[in-house]
Amino acid sequence: MGAASEASNASELPEALPADAIHSDAAATNALHIVQIAPAITRGSGVEGVAFNLEREFRARGATVERFTAATAGRAPRDRRRSAIGTHLERARNVIWFSTVGTARAKRFLAERPGAVSICHNDVLAGDVYVNHGLLQVAMRARGNYFWRMVRNPVHLFTTARDRMRYRGSAHRAVIALTEHEAELLVSTYGRVRPPIRVIPNGVDTEMFSPATSAERSAARAEIGLPDHLMLAVFVGHEFERKGLPLVMEALVGAPGVGLIVVGGTPAMIRQAEEVARRHGVAERVAFVGRRSDVVPYYHAADVFVLPSHYESSGLVFLEALACGLPVVATRVGFAPELVVDGENGHLVDLDPAQIGARLHDLSQRDLSEWHDRSRRTAEEHGWPAIADRYLELLSDLRQQRRTR
Repeated sequence: MGAASEASNASELPEALPADAIHSDAAATNALHIVQIAPAITRGSGVEGVAFNLEREFRARGATVERFTAATAGRAPRDRRRSAIGTHLERARNVIWFSTVGTARAKRFLAERPGAVSICHNDVLAGDVYVNHGLLQVAMRARGNYFWRMVRNPVHLFTTARDRMRYRGSAHRAVIALTEHEAELLVSTYGRVRPPIRVIPNGVDTEMFSPATSAERSAARAEIGLPDHLMLAVFVGHEFERKGLPLVMEALVGAPGVGLIVVGGTPAMIRQAEEVARRHGVAERVAFVGRRSDVVPYYHAADVFVLPSHYESSGLVFLEALACGLPVVATRVGFAPELVVDGENGHLVDLDPAQIGARLHDLSQRDLSEWHDRSRRTAEEHGWPAIADRYLELLSDLRQQRRTR
């Protein structure tokens, strides 16, 4: 069964690119043909959003771009409602399926396009370039009880074995790490990484993620329904424990003028988190909104962003929040130490609820107008056009190496 092509075209993008968005250096791509491999590619946040934004910038520079997704490979989405266990099992099946069947079909897809250069974003063991969006073993160690966390979830063991093959084998010709620290973690975790590592950070769509107008802010806050006198912090993440949500809710005890918007999580996770909020006596200041495909309204409702995560490979949400003008309160993980200037556009904190609470309380007592401006300026230095140029340089080098073999 052959995989159907998902060649991208302007009609797939939510906005047509104006003529002046086609950069004068388009010829430098020399008509690159690029295939991006990811479980899904959509506008928004996360890995699928990274692939989408790269696609848009590649096209703006004259490249032909195709997608190989789970749908391309023949994995039809299933929309029926499931229990928490059912959802977990379905995700596990998707990871294993795309890593195995998806790999075989991706290799066939690429073999039919010998002139293309390819980028893999997740799961599949194929593609010229692999973008490391996170290291499972590092994330599990950061949370403690490493052995138990690994053995209780067979998918963790599968992923560890798969990625050992990925980094120590010949599946890819180059690996992209999102930060210098992540590049170091790759080597310390796997001992020897066979493909050369290049550091290219994520970017941010500064048009999609932008500061709220007064009307947008009022509408967003009205939907949340928390008291108007509170400074609102927003937490965005689906893994509550790893990303530090329990720490934030405990921190609210020391920040009585702060409310919290929680974006993400399954119904079961939310029920557990609501119990934690009640236990700390802060439930009336916390609004759980669940998973959202569009997180922008929740950034618009907030005054600051908080994510005291145990581990992030990059932390795209840091850039999204800054682009929306929100100061960031975060641990020293992922891209945060390179983005956050303590006391200027946010605060870097330890995994300490008292310290997190003190920083949030301090921000609630300030006029944040200048903090918002500084936050936005930080994000503007990390737009997708410059990031895409670095990808194109690498892809052009790899294509040239193939031609001179």
